[in-house]
Amino acid sequence: MKPITFAGIQRYTLFSPNHVGNDSAIFMAVGHYLMEAGHQVNYYTEQEFLAHSLSERFVFTMMRSKAAVRHLQQAEQGGVIAVNSAYGIENCTRERMTTLLIENQIPHPESLMWDTSDPIPTYLIEPGFEPCWVKRADFHAIHREDVSYVRTCEELQEVMAEYALRGIGRVVINRHLEGDLIKFYGVSGTDFFYWFYPYDGHHSKFGLEEINGSPTGIPFSLDHLRELCDAAAKVLQVQVYGGDCIVSPDGTIRIIDFNDWPSFAPCRKEAAIAIGQSILDQVKTQIYE
Repeated sequence: MKPITFAGIQRYTLFSPNHVGNDSAIFMAVGHYLMEAGHQVNYYTEQEFLAHSLSERFVFTMMRSKAAVRHLQQAEQGGVIAVNSAYGIENCTRERMTTLLIENQIPHPESLMWDTSDPIPTYLIEPGFEPCWVKRADFHAIHREDVSYVRTCEELQEVMAEYALRGIGRVVINRHLEGDLIKFYGVSGTDFFYWFYPYDGHHSKFGLEEINGSPTGIPFSLDHLRELCDAAAKVLQVQVYGGDCIVSPDGTIRIIDFNDWPSFAPCRKEAAIAIGQSILDQVKTQIYE
């Protein structure tokens, strides 16, 4: 393959809560892999990307701001190839993700989407949604308060009012699932897949792993977990992904969160190689098809 010039668009630090260093490390590791393979990488911040048109055809990015995503979608319509695609990045925002996973029968908690300005009828949440999780619908969690564990209907009403005061118009309400919390990372189309118990590894953004507590080691099928994650990645149109799932006491696996290009902190070296190779494979497909 002839040398390719890539645009590497970094993630604005606002969208890396408590993981600024980890997010930067995996991004730069992928860039280093591409350069070691003989290619050139021009780095941009999200703000720089918004201010200028791309001259590069191939992009790898961890961007998350709505304006940058829209700008990249326009570039993709003009022929730019991006990993992850801006359409996949948008699909991983909370309400779109929840809707797409449920519509495509990817195992997921029972969920409601609701306007924070509207009262929630008690019959919709009792007893099935006690306890539950309230999550801002329009985006990923930026602050600890963007994901709330709620034990009662009364507490839910209070949390909804607080979200409304913060200008969050819609929320996703997920029924709480008992079981072992697992975090996973993957790169579609490669052999790379990694999972672990975040509670044991003290790997956390906001400490919410404490709700499910220490894992008990419930047996589950790793092949099935990977199949579910690959299916979710296909539905959401992301190549580089990570997320969380719950393994219930009967071994049932349900995905509770799915993210575009996470930090890969526990497996960064292996992930960077898999991501870099996936990017190059996509370039070859575009050049030689």
